[in-house]
Amino acid sequence: MVVSLVAPRLMVMGGGAVAKLAEVLGQLGLSRPLVVTDPFMVSSGMVEKALAPLRAAGMPAQVFSDTVPDPTDTVIEAGVAVLKAGDFDCLVGFGGGSPMDTAKAMAILAAAPPGVHIRAFKVPAAANAAALPVICVPTTAGTGSEATRFTVITDTERDEKMLIAGLGALPLAAVVDHELTFTLPRRITADTGIDSLTHALEAFVSRRANPVSDDYARSAMRLIAPNLRRVWADPADARAREEMMRGATLAGLAFSNSSVALVHGMSRPVGAHFHVPHGLSNAMLLPAVTAFGLNSALPRYAEAARVMGLATDAEGDQAAAQRLVEELRALNRDLDVPSPARHGIDAAKWDALLPTMAEQALASGSPGNNPRVPTAGEIVALYRESYGR
Repeated sequence: MVVSLVAPRLMVMGGGAVAKLAEVLGQLGLSRPLVVTDPFMVSSGMVEKALAPLRAAGMPAQVFSDTVPDPTDTVIEAGVAVLKAGDFDCLVGFGGGSPMDTAKAMAILAAAPPGVHIRAFKVPAAANAAALPVICVPTTAGTGSEATRFTVITDTERDEKMLIAGLGALPLAAVVDHELTFTLPRRITADTGIDSLTHALEAFVSRRANPVSDDYARSAMRLIAPNLRRVWADPADARAREEMMRGATLAGLAFSNSSVALVHGMSRPVGAHFHVPHGLSNAMLLPAVTAFGLNSALPRYAEAARVMGLATDAEGDQAAAQRLVEELRALNRDLDVPSPARHGIDAAKWDALLPTMAEQALASGSPGNNPRVPTAGEIVALYRESYGR
């Protein structure tokens, strides 16, 4: 097997790593960053964790903070206008998945001829060109976007979350500092943590899995599974936070070199139409979708259960895999993950949009990577099962 692998050129990890941001830029010959972040990072003062070391190194940075929780095409266009109006040599995505994905999409769109819409780059197109390098500093554990060749942007005209993939979306460098996650609200801690677990699990069972992505996925699951409840219960647990952050980055490397699958394919339309945070919509769907594909990749799901410490080698694959499904349901209960119904999504609107969401899920390509590839009708049935009337 010949495996094609991608990863950032440089990754700096550990407590206090953000203080080395200017050093990272210097190593790469960069000195004029545009920092892409969100309004909360600015109002809370958190962005100063990035700006202070840049100033101290003589690299004063301009800030673009008009990002939104689900990055939109209009925000990307506004960011590109700022980018082109200045004299920048790189972008720094500082925050959760949204600022990082925004920075990536800005770099991709800025390399395109004027008038091109970001939807021109959605899969199956390959977004391999970027106008400027992107350095990512995640503040959640999390999306893994700091290590992936993907960005997800909402087409506001079509109410569609678009998956954009290619080398243009791959960060040049990542600065991964778990201390930035200590102040995360519990809900965001839970949702981003389940997101990272979903990345690792889907990468492991994907039809595109390979021995190297498997190594990343196993390591990620070993780190995330025992620590997710710990950071929920005690946000100040430094060791658990560190292992969750490392697990999230490894999970990003896993799916960037394999793929995500049906959970993500179904999750994106939920986020686009109902504005449910990405990690939360993944969590809503993960147990039902895992059960749906279980018997099509039983040995893989069983191994995942053993890697996560849910089953022993002595147990058969069927029993081990079933323990995985039970754990995913229990995790949602313990972390207070609401069903779409309990989240407040109107039943009539949910039902009316099911055919559209199923079509958008299939069009993303992600369901085709699932161990059991669904029909549109089966996706509709899974949405109905997950609604939780």
